[in-house]
Amino acid sequence: MFSDADAGALHVREADTAVRLPGATPAETYLRGDLIVKAALAAGADAVHPGYGFLSENADFARAVTAAGLVWIGPPPEAIGAMASKTRAKELMGLPPLNLTDVTEADLPLLIKATAGGGGRGMRVVRQLADLEAELVAARAEALGAFGDGDVFVEPYIEGGRHVEVQILADAHGTIWVLGTRDCSLQRRHQKVIEEAPAPGLGPEVSDELHALAVRAAKATDYRGAGTVEFLVAGGRAHFLEMNTRLQVEHPVTEAVFGIDLVALQLRIAEGEPLAATPPAARGHAVEARLYAEDPAAGWAPQTGSIHQLAVEGVRLDRGYADGDTVGVHYDPMLAKAVAHAPTRAEAVRKLARALERARIHGPATNRDLLVRSLRHPDFAGADAARLDTGFYDRNLTDLTTALPGAEFAALAAALADAAARGGRFGGGWRNVPSQPQVKRYGEHEVRYRLTRRGLEADGYPQVRLDAVEPGRVRLDIDGVVREFTVSRYGSTVFVDTASGCHALTAHPRFTDPSDLVAPGSLLAPMPGVVVRVADGIEEGCRVRAGQPLLWLEAMKMEHRVVAPVSGTLTALHAVPGRQVEVGALLAVVVSEDEEA
Repeated sequence: MFSDADAGALHVREADTAVRLPGATPAETYLRGDLIVKAALAAGADAVHPGYGFLSENADFARAVTAAGLVWIGPPPEAIGAMASKTRAKELMGLPPLNLTDVTEADLPLLIKATAGGGGRGMRVVRQLADLEAELVAARAEALGAFGDGDVFVEPYIEGGRHVEVQILADAHGTIWVLGTRDCSLQRRHQKVIEEAPAPGLGPEVSDELHALAVRAAKATDYRGAGTVEFLVAGGRAHFLEMNTRLQVEHPVTEAVFGIDLVALQLRIAEGEPLAATPPAARGHAVEARLYAEDPAAGWAPQTGSIHQLAVEGVRLDRGYADGDTVGVHYDPMLAKAVAHAPTRAEAVRKLARALERARIHGPATNRDLLVRSLRHPDFAGADAARLDTGFYDRNLTDLTTALPGAEFAALAAALADAAARGGRFGGGWRNVPSQPQVKRYGEHEVRYRLTRRGLEADGYPQVRLDAVEPGRVRLDIDGVVREFTVSRYGSTVFVDTASGCHALTAHPRFTDPSDLVAPGSLLAPMPGVVVRVADGIEEGCRVRAGQPLLWLEAMKMEHRVVAPVSGTLTALHAVPGRQVEVGALLAVVVSEDEEA
C-alpha cells in the first residue's frame, strides 16, 4: 500500500502489487483501517501483516481484518487491546499510572506518554509543575497526529535507567520462546538510535527476572506471534514500561544472534504451525544503528532532500530509500538500519563503526558521524553498565557533534578536483609567467591554488604536497602522510569522502547575489514542515524574549518548537497555521533590543 507521498517509494517499486491510499497524512492513509482492508481485498491478499507502526497495535483494526475474512498476522485482538493501551497494560501488571489531578511537586520529574503510541511520539519530560499543562497540550496534539488518539498519561520519570527489552515468540499451541534481551538505551527524544543483543552487563538475576516477567505478560494475554516486553532497569531493579504487541524496528539484532527470521516465523505461527519446543541457541553479539536524515547538533532537526548515493558495505542494511529517492516531510526520517554481527560485542561494535565511517552517504544531513562516535565512545564501547543509560546523549551530545576535523583539506581537495575536471588531469596548459592563484570558497573555507609548469599546486598550504589530482579523486601528502579524498559534486553541493568520514561542502559562487542576503533578526524555517500553531499573544509589534516559543512546525510526525533568537520586538510574522513551508522560509523577524537602541 502507498499514500500519495509514498507513490514513488522503494517499497512500492519493489512490490509485485501496490494499492493507492489517497492522501498524504497518516490520518488520511495509513491510519485508515477501512481503506487498508479494502486495499488488501482489492489486491487479492489473504492475510495482513501490520508492520511496526501506525495500526500495528490497534485491536479494532485486527478485528476488522479478521471480519473481512483475512488472516491477521499478529496476536489476538484481545491481547492487543490489553497491552496496546499503556494504561491498561500497567493495570494488568499491577502498576496503575498516576492520576493527573493528584500530581504534585513530589512526583517530579514526570514523563508524559501517549496511551496508544510509541516511537517517542507524544512523549514529554516535565521537570516543573508549571510546565505540565503546556506539555500535556503538545503531547496530546502530537499523539493525535501520529496515532489518531490524543489520550496521554503520566508516570514517574526514572533518571539514569537502561532501556532493556525481551523478545518473545508464542504459537497457538502453548509454546513461548524467550529470545534473550536487547539494550536500547541510546535514545534521542525517547526514540531508539542504537540497539544491541544481548544487553551487556545485566547479570543472571536481572536477566532471569526480565525473562520471567515477559513470560507472565504473554501468558496473561494468551499471546500469539512476536512481541516485545520493555523495561527500565535501574539500581538492579526492573521497572515494567509496556508490551509492544508487534515486531520491533530493532528485531534484526535478535535475528542475527539467534540465526532466525522473525517475519517468517510470524507467518508460520499465523498459519497455525507450532514452534519447536525450545528456541535455537544464541551466538555472538549484534549491534544496530538507525541512520536518520537529521541534524543532531540542531536539536535533531529532520532533514529533507534528494539522496544521491546511499551505500553501506560489509554489514546488513535494511533500507527504506535508494539512490535517487527524495526524503519528504510526511513520515519518519529514518533512512536505513545498519546491523553488524560478530562473535564478541567488541568486534560487532568495531565492525559497525567502521562500516558507517566508510559509507558513502550523499544527500541530506544525517546522524552518521554521531553514530560512529557513539559506537566508539568509552561509555558505550566499554560496556560499562553504570554509564550505559538513557541519559547518554544528554551528557555527551556536544562532544559527539563537533565538526569532523580536516575540513580545510577536504575543501582544497574539492577545489583541485573541480579544476581537474574542467581542464584535464593537470587543469590544462601552463604558462612561463606564473599564474595568479585561483580563489574558491567551499563551505567556510577559502581555497587558493595556481596553475604552474608542473600542473595544479596548492597555494598557502606549506604542509601539503599534491600526490595525485584527477577528476573525482585527489591524494594529498599532508605533513608526510598521504591521504585520499574522493570528491562527488551535485550542483553546488560537494561531498568529500575520506577514510575517517565525509565532508559536505557548499561551493559558493564568486559573487554574492544581493537577493540571497538575509536581514538581521530574520527567523528562518529550520526544516520543511507545516505551521501547526502560533503561541498565544504572538502578533506583529509584540515584545518577545530570547528563547520564548513563537510557533510550532510539524515535520515527520514530530512537532518542533521555534523560539525567538533574541529579546526585542516582533516586527513581522509570516507564519500562519496550516501553511506549508520549505527550509529557509522566512517565518518572522525580531528586531533586537540592541538594534532598537
